[in-house]
Amino acid sequence: MTTNNNPAENILKKSVEFDGPSVKGYDFNNGVDFEKILDSFATTGAQSTNLAKAFDIIKEMREQKAFIYFGYTSSMVSSGLRDIFRYLVEHKMVDLIVTTAGAIEEDFIKCFDDFKIGSFNMDGSILRDKGLNRIGNMIVPNSRYTKFEDWVLPILEKYKDEKLTPSKLINLLGKEINNKDSIYYWAHKNDIPVFAPALLDGSLGDMIYFYKNKNPSFSIEITDDMVEMNNSSLGKEKTGMLILGSGVVKHHICNANLYRNGADYAVYINTAQEYDASDAGATPDEAISWGKISQTAKSVKVHGDATIIFPLIVAKCFKK
Repeated sequence: MTTNNNPAENILKKSVEFDGPSVKGYDFNNGVDFEKILDSFATTGAQSTNLAKAFDIIKEMREQKAFIYFGYTSSMVSSGLRDIFRYLVEHKMVDLIVTTAGAIEEDFIKCFDDFKIGSFNMDGSILRDKGLNRIGNMIVPNSRYTKFEDWVLPILEKYKDEKLTPSKLINLLGKEINNKDSIYYWAHKNDIPVFAPALLDGSLGDMIYFYKNKNPSFSIEITDDMVEMNNSSLGKEKTGMLILGSGVVKHHICNANLYRNGADYAVYINTAQEYDASDAGATPDEAISWGKISQTAKSVKVHGDATIIFPLIVAKCFKK
């Protein structure tokens, strides 16, 4: 290694010009134009620029009529994002949903009564004594779950002799709720399949546990859903993945796209990091190595809170 005795050159090595857009934010001297504010994200830098890339990818997947896999975790439905998801399903803007138990039951629970805003630092022991459950900074009284139990147990009884799968049960619950505020009412009405590979991991699982104790022959078959989910990607000209959060939801969608040699588009929104080698934190590039996202795909991960990011995506990409 040669030593350069010129201190100035050691500090500032001579550079080449970089070919790329200039970093520039929105100029509020021009007033408030929300569309242009969103457009300015492309040159703002950091996660704003990743979000702008997500806008472009989602717009293209819609223009190309890609089959859109939409995934989200339970806390998304705990939040007000539930109303945005319902809008997308009502207007047939997604083609298949993968989610978790909490995101199923809480949609139905909200048809009977609301959740409340609390705070992240409320004392858990005090809440427990009052029969209040905390989801982040949202509060769910136990009364919500008793109303859900009163509704769901007779439905399990009604359909106990049918061959149920998680997706079929969700479809039947969407039919029985008959409430236009429900995501799964619209999924039933618009023939949008909803898969929940971890259906038992929540209050709905508790209800099934109570029911099965009295009815030992009651069962829910999962392998039919696995076949239907994996077959869903076969023969599709283009597929796109829009996944909020991570865990089983993210992997279930990615794995189904493996069977067609990878999705053509992928947008992840989550706060998980890749440094523990988890699938939750994995970037799209890792999924490319497995064949779950195509080597020629357009993909991006937006690091951030979906409750902030996703309304902006819908405003930009899913206007009626």
